[in-house]
Amino acid sequence: MGADQRAGGERLPDDPAALEKIIDDRRRHLAETVDELTVRAHPKEIARRSADDARRRAIGFVTDERGELRYERVAAATVAVVLLVVIAVVRRRDRS
Repeated sequence: MGADQRAGGERLPDDPAALEKIIDDRRRHLAETVDELTVRAHPKEIARRSADDARRRAIGFVTDERGELRYERVAAATVAVVLLVVIAVVRRRDRS
C-alpha cells in the first residue's frame, strides 16, 4: 500500500477538500473509539458491568428459559447460604 492509497486499496482523491473530509472522518472515528475505550476501562464501569453480569447469571441460575423459578435451585442456593452462615457463626464462637 503506497502513500496514495487508502487501507481498502482505493486511491486517495486528489482534491484537498476530499482529503480533509477523509482525515476529519478518521479523526472523529478515532476519537469515538478512544472515548469508548476510556469508558470501558474506567473502574466504576468495570464494576457495574461485573455486577450486571453476576445479576444476570444469578437470575439465570434460578429461572428456566421461560423466566419461571426453578424451585430446586432456589432451595439449593438457600441451603448453601444458610450453611455458610452456620459455619461463620461456629467459627466465630470457637475464637471466643
